[in-house]
Amino acid sequence: MSSPATARQEARYTWGGDEFLFVEVSESMSLVANFKVMSMATRLAAAGLEGVEDICPANASLLVRFDPDVLPPSALEESVRSIERDLTHSHDQTLESRIIEVPVWYDDPFTAVVAERFREGFHQEPGGTDIDYAAKVNNLKDAAEFIRRHHEQPWLVSMVGFVAGLPFLFQLVDRDKQLEVPKYLSPRTDTPKLTVGHGGCFGCIYSVRGAGGYQMFGVAAAPIFDPEQTLDDFKDFMVFFRPGDIVKFKPVAEDEYNKIQEQISAGTFRYRQVPVTFELSKALADAEGYNQELMEALNGI
Repeated sequence: MSSPATARQEARYTWGGDEFLFVEVSESMSLVANFKVMSMATRLAAAGLEGVEDICPANASLLVRFDPDVLPPSALEESVRSIERDLTHSHDQTLESRIIEVPVWYDDPFTAVVAERFREGFHQEPGGTDIDYAAKVNNLKDAAEFIRRHHEQPWLVSMVGFVAGLPFLFQLVDRDKQLEVPKYLSPRTDTPKLTVGHGGCFGCIYSVRGAGGYQMFGVAAAPIFDPEQTLDDFKDFMVFFRPGDIVKFKPVAEDEYNKIQEQISAGTFRYRQVPVTFELSKALADAEGYNQELMEALNGI
């Protein structure tokens, strides 16, 4: 998987006030940079340093919140730098993850109604649809081809945040096959809950209803943020996705979407998911071949 953006040879370390260490691995997103960020976050969490209060991995950086009265800043920085040095010399380029099937109703009526409200003055092409526009700017034949390209290869959850539980998604394909779509000219004041959106090279799933500027392609059928923790997939935490998860979208029609809603109401819905070991070298050498290997693990359950 080729990409012009790579991780820095050494990360840049800066401080945010008295309680935050910011580690910038790269100035831009790439699979290599994000893999390094997630590996650093995983190892730092495993170290169990007293005084570390939160570890927040992002697309190409890491933010660590700590208590300076318990853990001196110099000690924290040295610990993180040591982890980075170990990773630089490590031949173990793997990350424990899981691949998850996410059912999506593409070209659904919910996002269509909202998109119609925010065309004139908000969108690049007021007369069309978001999927039609996405197909055009990616030089694809039509909306159907764009939808196929969107769901046939998996996506990496590169970070979770901005609003509670929202995953940023980076498609695991070669750079020349990345889907890229500009955001709306002006942000909407409304986006349906669970909208599957796209802006730049990133996809996302809107965890709650609210403002947004990403192009809208459909709605995910099941919740990804459950403060009540009513479903089994949320028994450990109200946020479903974790950085490093791998998402495979599955197109569903209206009838299957409605069946999933019934399962959610009955409290019986479960995401199809399986643990996998993600190997960076395989992903970089043959993205589509390795994606097929990952998806076979999901198909086996």
